[in-house]
Amino acid sequence: MGVGVAGVPLRELGLVLLVGAAVTFLVTGLIRYALVRTGRIAEIRKRDVHTQPTPQLGGVAMFTGFGAAVYLASQLPALTRGFLPVTPEMSAVIWAGFVIVAVGAIDDLYELDALTKLVGQILGAVVMSLLGLNWTLLYVPVGEGTTVVLDQVQSTVLTTVFTVLLVNALNFVDGLDGLAAGLGAIAGGALLLYSLTVLHDQGGAVAAYPPAIIAAGLVGICLGFLPHNFEPSRIFMGDSGAMLIGLLLAAAATSTSGKINMSLYGTVDMIALASPIIVVAAAVFVPVLDLVLAVVRRVSAGRSPFAADRMHLHHRLLRLGHTHRRTALVLYLWCSVFAFGAVSFSVVPPPVAAGATAFALVLAAAATLVPLRDGRIGPGRHRAG
Repeated sequence: MGVGVAGVPLRELGLVLLVGAAVTFLVTGLIRYALVRTGRIAEIRKRDVHTQPTPQLGGVAMFTGFGAAVYLASQLPALTRGFLPVTPEMSAVIWAGFVIVAVGAIDDLYELDALTKLVGQILGAVVMSLLGLNWTLLYVPVGEGTTVVLDQVQSTVLTTVFTVLLVNALNFVDGLDGLAAGLGAIAGGALLLYSLTVLHDQGGAVAAYPPAIIAAGLVGICLGFLPHNFEPSRIFMGDSGAMLIGLLLAAAATSTSGKINMSLYGTVDMIALASPIIVVAAAVFVPVLDLVLAVVRRVSAGRSPFAADRMHLHHRLLRLGHTHRRTALVLYLWCSVFAFGAVSFSVVPPPVAAGATAFALVLAAAATLVPLRDGRIGPGRHRAG
């Protein structure tokens, strides 16, 4: 058994990540070739920022890479505690991922209406919950803190709402080459790091294995897809890929936060006490913020919350004067600051974490305002692709 610090299977998780990346990279190339040969190339819509018709369906390659990564993990003795018969969570996430990717692939090829797609998302989330990956405990940080034990109905409802929220958040933010894949890798990396700290602190507790495996696979498939998708993109992940990233983030977050009794941590440090929930919230803060702003903006204008527009965060950064690539990098930076800033409170002393996070926030703000300093306000001089 290969282990890292204090029994944490670092080598095995690293191998899972690499296999996910390699398989995704190779299968993405094959899918792109097949789509180009058959002429299945998505046309440009009004809200798009790219200028050339580009094939999509990269999510199928990403799911293939994730499946390969999970299969490898199931064969490694150091990681078998994350699978049946010990825990059903990995089987649950695979079946839920299949449902989500199937719905997304149909939408990528034939454009489903918003309601049908929402029903598909709910179905995937319910499948994941009913198969055993759901919130069973909910920590409420009020007063001295209370841990609520959820029954089956409550856990299914909470898991479904949480999952559908993240699925749509990642789907909404997927409007720029490399953006969703990059944010997925960053958020997944933060959750992976936190899962490793839980594995270390709890001496290899069974509950900590699935989120670590899911996060490692997620980081791998995002990194494997990015070379094909970073500007100028040769293939898009489509809804099948963006929704898969959202599902996997929800699965890793639920597995990490939804089964650990936070009252066991004591009351020495309130931030450390609620750290799983904080890490999850921080890791997805940027896409969720974009989703909330979009819904408020559209509803206040009397439009459907699912109506497309060009007012997402990446559109605003492009109008501010950032190039296509720099817009993605700025959003990567903000996501990294929130996600790893939250994780840092569980890894280093709080004063050090607070100081480093404050410095990183200033750096991110400065990077965002670079066009103002350079006098390049207005539409950026870039090729949107």
